[in-house]
Amino acid sequence: MPSSPTPSPTPEPSGVRRRSLLGAAAAAPVLASLAGAGSASAAPAASVASATAGPAGGPRALPGGGDLGPNVIVFDPSTANIQGRLDEVFKQQESAQFGTGRYALLFKPGTYSGLNAQLGFYTSIAGLGLSPDDTTINGDVTVDAGWFDGNATQNFWRSAENLALVPVSGTNRWAVSQAAPFRRMHVRGGLNLAPDGYGWASGGYIADSRIDGTVGPYSQQQWYTRDSSVGGWLNAVWNMVFSGVEGAPAQSFPEPPYTTLETTPVSREKPFLYLDGDEYRVFLPEKRTGARGVSWGNGTPRGTSLPLTQFYVAKPADSAATLNQALEEGLHLLLTPGIYHLDRTVEVNRAGTVVLGLGYATLIPDNGVTALKVADVDGVRLAGFLVDAGPVNSATLVEVGPEGASADHSANPTTVQDVFVRIGGAGPGKATTSLVVNSRHTIVDHTWVWRADHGDGVGWETNRADYGVVVNGDDVLITGLFVEHFNKYDVQWNGERGRTVFFQNEKAYDAPDQAAIQNGSIKGYAAYKVGDDVTEHEGWGLGSYCYYNVNPSIVQHHGFAAPNRSGVRFHGLLVVSLGGNGQYECVINDTGSPTSGTDTVPSKVVQYP
Repeated sequence: MPSSPTPSPTPEPSGVRRRSLLGAAAAAPVLASLAGAGSASAAPAASVASATAGPAGGPRALPGGGDLGPNVIVFDPSTANIQGRLDEVFKQQESAQFGTGRYALLFKPGTYSGLNAQLGFYTSIAGLGLSPDDTTINGDVTVDAGWFDGNATQNFWRSAENLALVPVSGTNRWAVSQAAPFRRMHVRGGLNLAPDGYGWASGGYIADSRIDGTVGPYSQQQWYTRDSSVGGWLNAVWNMVFSGVEGAPAQSFPEPPYTTLETTPVSREKPFLYLDGDEYRVFLPEKRTGARGVSWGNGTPRGTSLPLTQFYVAKPADSAATLNQALEEGLHLLLTPGIYHLDRTVEVNRAGTVVLGLGYATLIPDNGVTALKVADVDGVRLAGFLVDAGPVNSATLVEVGPEGASADHSANPTTVQDVFVRIGGAGPGKATTSLVVNSRHTIVDHTWVWRADHGDGVGWETNRADYGVVVNGDDVLITGLFVEHFNKYDVQWNGERGRTVFFQNEKAYDAPDQAAIQNGSIKGYAAYKVGDDVTEHEGWGLGSYCYYNVNPSIVQHHGFAAPNRSGVRFHGLLVVSLGGNGQYECVINDTGSPTSGTDTVPSKVVQYP
């Protein structure tokens, strides 16, 4: 690992200290300014229920708006004992990796001082202004790894959004791994991505954020930063990827392993809840092409907004039938924190529908259904929720567009952002394919699709899941793709003109033997497979790791497989064996040096072909 001003650990095989050995254990214009919040109550100042007409002109049977529920905790600058309430939630959530608690901590616009908001599992913190600078915390929003002996590789499922921070020490600590987005944040200082003691961490995601000081990854194995501004970037371990980031390191892969794109091809920031006076609204950022830097640079982001009265504010006790009724009546969905059990598919059939989760709201299909399906329509926005496979196998968990979808959505694509999928870990779960993207021009912006390698209900057949992400639609873009541990292909891409900016993968740890992963004549299924008939595809900054700890003799032929033709191009590829537990023979197809011995040293391919 590159030297740095702060002592760092001697790199050990990250997987050894990582998860496997831990297994036991119609929108209105936005106002240019936002009125200050007036209430001192910690109760949500939600919109009043509405009897607005439904799509057929008759009254809606279900109301829009309403109370945000007990697990959305809203503060204003005059709220008493904010720190005590933050500490109470953290104490409950700090080590509750597979618990049922879900929380959203929301701060009304204003200035708060002397706070340290420590975030545990399934906890989201966010400001309620239109701009991050509307809500300033003179203090910290901290993720550390004391609960896990300084190892941050399991610091999943938590988020920070839409706040300005003035860190007490000058540097804020955000030691996370997968499914922990840092969005629309302004850090007036530095950002440390490593835990106290500089133990391992397994890589995360920053978007639409401004870090005035230096970002120090230290022991972070990989990281993706999009459409942001940084005052500097300290080091790289295996795979650091930047697109549209002012102040990013120059392109230098393979050494140091920085993959840098000047702009992001297409982006549209995640929807977010905010306050307009005393009324909640949901802001819908506009699409940007060739994006660079933050979307809120002039203080007011570009886009439109919807009043909360146009949303059905869902509660965990709501059935799938109720959620579908709300959608059929023309409402959007706001999923308040909690666990939603579904006995049928939630169907999003109307163009422009928003499904927004708070506090890691979690959908579980109980009887083998698909949790959520989107029709082949324009401009759907799915954001901020977790889908957990149920005990009965689902053929798919999330489908964006039906099979054979072909409509052109280039002007108004569907976006899937901070939608995470899990199979096993919290209990037995099975799914043949987790996320299927059939609609053209879909943008998937940050997902972690994970077949669990630790927790409850984990085993080669116990939480069987053959495919992680399958892309059949043309012109799909994925920015920030994390997919791990599937029994066959982690990513299978059949659509034309697909693009991926950043990919992180681990092959399944628990394969019992070579025969279990054999793919015809090929040793193992590639982590990322481009269909044989595809003529155009491009990827930047992609890594695959193996840690076959159940049977370290397993050989994986390659991490990446793709047609060998000029229109299929990759930039910055790597594979690595963690501590010699299994080996790769090649990086992509038959190209690239094998991994060797017990050295946890990546084998890299700069360009392919």
